[in-house]
Amino acid sequence: MVNQPLVIMEGIEKSFPGVHALNQCRLELRAGEVHALVGENGAGKSTMMKILTGVYRKDAGRIVYKGQEVDIPNTKAAQQIGIGMIHQELNLMPHLTVAQNIYIGREPRRKFRLLLNEKALEEKVRELFRTMNLDLDPRAKVSDLTVAKQQMVEIAKALSFRSEVLIMDEPTAALTTSEIEELFRMIEQLKASGVGVVYISHRMDELKRITDRITVMRDGCYIDTVNTAEVSVDRIISMMVGREIYHSVERTAIGDSAETVLEVRGLNRGKAVRDVGFHLKKGEILGFAGLMGAGRTEVARAIFGADRIDSGEILIRGKRVSIRSPYDAVKHGIGYLSEDRKRFGLLVDMDVQSNVAIASYGKFRRLGWMKRDAIESSAEQVVDALKVKTPNVSQKVKFLSGGNQQKVVIGKWLTKDSDILIFDEPTRGIDVGAKGEIYKLLEELAEQGKSIIMISSELPEILRMSHRVIVMCEGRITGQLTREEADQEKIMKFATSRTG
Repeated sequence: MVNQPLVIMEGIEKSFPGVHALNQCRLELRAGEVHALVGENGAGKSTMMKILTGVYRKDAGRIVYKGQEVDIPNTKAAQQIGIGMIHQELNLMPHLTVAQNIYIGREPRRKFRLLLNEKALEEKVRELFRTMNLDLDPRAKVSDLTVAKQQMVEIAKALSFRSEVLIMDEPTAALTTSEIEELFRMIEQLKASGVGVVYISHRMDELKRITDRITVMRDGCYIDTVNTAEVSVDRIISMMVGREIYHSVERTAIGDSAETVLEVRGLNRGKAVRDVGFHLKKGEILGFAGLMGAGRTEVARAIFGADRIDSGEILIRGKRVSIRSPYDAVKHGIGYLSEDRKRFGLLVDMDVQSNVAIASYGKFRRLGWMKRDAIESSAEQVVDALKVKTPNVSQKVKFLSGGNQQKVVIGKWLTKDSDILIFDEPTRGIDVGAKGEIYKLLEELAEQGKSIIMISSELPEILRMSHRVIVMCEGRITGQLTREEADQEKIMKFATSRTG
């Protein structure tokens, strides 16, 4: 049902103080197509979509919607003409029901509009779900739903405004494989009904599978629009970054004679971690693979002291240590980069230098006073060494891209001089260009003698980066593979095996 354009954005310009965010950008979305919008973080994708959804006003250019030039002054105006957006961070009220979330502020009311008409509300939502072919209870509390089901509620909410344009920002970031399939089924249904979908994602395999066309942006400029079926992933990446990202790596195996810096024996914590044991060598990148819920993050949190263990031993360089809190772990030279960097790794409202120094304030203190010059100097060294893109070390972290935020977290633990670094999903939510930089950084750290545990749900990433691979399923280690033995098929076999 792909036909005339639903949306045409032409010559779009947008500037912020000191930044020319969009320069003569364009996008065409047709009815009944899934159109990918891709580019590195900072390429201008979000700014374009915020203009289309009324969050920002454009400085120049025009927007044509269903053949008519339109002005979109605010988000309500966008909703009213049929443009909806599903944000990466879902915007639902967990204490309310599905039906209440979908029609919040628009609920049918009883006589004199004093009381809500719950029965009419639920029937409206059931009718909406019927048109979506969605099996969901309107009376269910949102807090009881999986992330995938919550996403379906967001889609239903957008469609309740009779949206003909739906923008999805990283919709699969927190979904399992089966949940992604459910989302893709819904997207195919939307296509069939004539809805135009703008799909923003860093996952190249998804783009090839679900999208019809791809528009590439770079540095606030429009690069090209291509048919998905006619373009290779390498070509997409090349257009996005204008440079080579992935270089081939010949990784030398870590010898048996290398020092064992970390050993874990018989680690247990409820059902999440069951009799886990492994070792980590100096200069090694040890990959942890497995499906969502396998227990990988729980193992990392237990080692770091974020969660109390029921039993087991942790040895640092052959000596048994007691780690009852993150403070103990840091004292023993362990740094942990959480998969949720904004929640557990950064103080986003503080500047770069404060974040870099926060784990090492002791060495910047003299006679009770903080040595501000030393903190600034140390942060500048980190920014230079890790190539953090920031105007200066006084910039607030929340204004940096995802990849640069991740580098700040790494810089925090390098400032602390941690020898053992646990990276939990180090490239989640990061564009392909920043991924390449993070990979190179991890390789350099390993070459310097740092020891790294890398948890990742992306098998190509695990295979590319690891000296060895440990696979988990339902809290247990079910397989250990050398770099030479590891391939996607073997890893998936162990990841779905209930017995190790």
